[in-house]
Amino acid sequence: MRGPRFFPAPDLSGRAGILGAVIEALDPEQQEAVVAPRGPVCVLAGAGTGKTRTITHRIAHQVSTGHVAAGQVLAVTFTSRAAGEMRARLRSLNIGGGDGAPGVQAVTFHAAAMRQLRYFWPRAIGDTRWELLDNKFPIVGRAARDCDLRPETDTVRDLLSEIDWAKASLVTPETYAKAVEDADRTAPMAPGTVADVYAAYERRKTDAEGNRLLDFDDLILVTAAILEDNPVVAEEFRDRYRSFVVDEYQDVTPLQQQLLNAWLGERDDLTVVGDANQTIYSFTGATPNYLLDFTRRFEDATIVRLQRDYRSTPQVVALANKVIGEAKGRVAGTRLELVGQRGDGPAPIYAEADDEPAEAKLVATRIRELMAKGVPASEIAILYRINAQSAVHEAALTEAGIPYQVRGGSAFFERPEIGQAVRALMSRAGQFGGVSGDELLSLVSGALEGLGLTKEPPDGARALERWQALNALVELTADLARERPGLTLAELLGELRARAEAKHPPTMQGVTLSSLHAAKGLEWDAVFLVGLTEGSVPIAQAIAKGDPEPIEEERRLLYVGVTRAREHLHLSWALARNEGGRKTRKRTRFLDVVSAHADAGRPRTLVDSGPSKGKRRSSDVCRVCGSILDTREEKLLSRCEDCPSDLNDELLKALKVWRTSQASDQQIPPYTIFSNATLFAIAEHQPRSRAQLVRINGIGATKADKYGDEVLALVSEHG
Repeated sequence: MRGPRFFPAPDLSGRAGILGAVIEALDPEQQEAVVAPRGPVCVLAGAGTGKTRTITHRIAHQVSTGHVAAGQVLAVTFTSRAAGEMRARLRSLNIGGGDGAPGVQAVTFHAAAMRQLRYFWPRAIGDTRWELLDNKFPIVGRAARDCDLRPETDTVRDLLSEIDWAKASLVTPETYAKAVEDADRTAPMAPGTVADVYAAYERRKTDAEGNRLLDFDDLILVTAAILEDNPVVAEEFRDRYRSFVVDEYQDVTPLQQQLLNAWLGERDDLTVVGDANQTIYSFTGATPNYLLDFTRRFEDATIVRLQRDYRSTPQVVALANKVIGEAKGRVAGTRLELVGQRGDGPAPIYAEADDEPAEAKLVATRIRELMAKGVPASEIAILYRINAQSAVHEAALTEAGIPYQVRGGSAFFERPEIGQAVRALMSRAGQFGGVSGDELLSLVSGALEGLGLTKEPPDGARALERWQALNALVELTADLARERPGLTLAELLGELRARAEAKHPPTMQGVTLSSLHAAKGLEWDAVFLVGLTEGSVPIAQAIAKGDPEPIEEERRLLYVGVTRAREHLHLSWALARNEGGRKTRKRTRFLDVVSAHADAGRPRTLVDSGPSKGKRRSSDVCRVCGSILDTREEKLLSRCEDCPSDLNDELLKALKVWRTSQASDQQIPPYTIFSNATLFAIAEHQPRSRAQLVRINGIGATKADKYGDEVLALVSEHG
């Protein structure tokens, strides 16, 4: 029996071919993944390790060396944004990306299934028509009423989500109740009732003539069934597509895996990329088991680990490693120890506030400081566990005059002002369709002026939000014009249509507010992780289950949040929800590891994080970073344990020798003269007078009188 193959870094010196020099610029592990032989390849890629770069170079290498034609490669991922990025990378390598044969198809699972279903349906199904159902809510509501329910809107949403989970997990109405029990899943109502609504929903999708409505899960289910049940169709498909790449493989559902199996048949030309320790979507049916079991299915698979983090500073990477380093269970066994490749940055900042409004105000203040130092608002994000937590931060940012956008709000191209802007540009296309360069920018800016685009941002939250969207459209035009000299208005409109279909919006110039789940796959220069309390992260439902796995998924969620930051990372929590409320909350257990490991930085409360409780002694504040000091040892040193030290090693050695001699002469334990921490403090502060000596914690007037002259003499001798 052959085991997984671990190849040494390849020697690419002098490699011929169009990609030789490009591949040589990759790190050894990336090169290993790129040039691995055809067949099953599993790339375990940590956050920020360049996985998209690696897999697109692998595709390009396979095509350029003749192993497979570009049109025979199908690469799938989970979001339109990720698929768009993959296509752009492939185009930059002169390998077609998703624009039709002979280009590589880089799409989402659902887009691939839809394309295949439209092509094969007439042959496999016949004259029966089908139509895509892009909004299930009304039909789920009617199905609930068919079952004599009168559900509220939120209940319909819960039922819809439950049906989504069931279909993604290959659970039918008949098997739903048992599946919920086996999965220890909490159903929104009695499992039998949910199963009845599920069955009614499925019935409602077929009309009297037999025509069918297919939801997004049906696209995958029916496509897989066609390939499984029709050998001729399957043979035609497998003749067209020979090589497959799956990104974010830890997020595959049983339904998606069934389609992947149907694509592959008996073949094994498959490359998967993933990180089981970024599995955070189990509530949708996603499971890391296919990634974890990859070498069981493909015993001769090549395994490559990418652990060099090019995104984050070593300080951020160290915290990420500490958080995930405490993980338990099977998933934890595959964790990757990230190695930061960037230069040093600031240590993560920890802040405790009395209540949520105080926390939000503190965060807004810190954001203004970062913006004043040159960090763009678009490179700052506030991440929280649930969407309801955004309101207090929206209010604080508005009060501070800081522009923001809420991720998961209205889609960019669905905003009314963007629709108006596109229509205004289309009305000019007939006369000015060939305009390009500076004239194009002037034309676009002029067309948007009447819609609210002014030279300076307006007052008022709604007017500012509208202005930001229009300004983002102008900046997108400028970026595209720089990338593609000669870009015309007609071509710009085509690009906007393509981006709207791919849900690939431009970046708006505002702070991003997002849930941790929605932030997956994104990154910013500065990230604020807020609401880090027990009951939030981990969320109360996970705690209530009493099962370790939901808690571990919450740990992974925090890990994902930490790894979104490139340079600045701020973690905060509030002891109460409302201003003046009872302070019953506790900081998340996942930060306990930070207290236990000084090399990751200790939790620090900013001095200005809440109302003053009286004058604070200077010895209670770190003389390096200004944070509040908690432990006796830190107060003796007047700095945090992980802040830079100016310790005089020679003086410390002399002090220890002197203390040993004194203890021997007096026949008392050494620590009763001065503790180790006090000796360290003396060696750092190097006091030159009795007044400076007694300011060190642990040295009162009595000890200063008894030992002061000798200590000051040692300082003078070794200072």
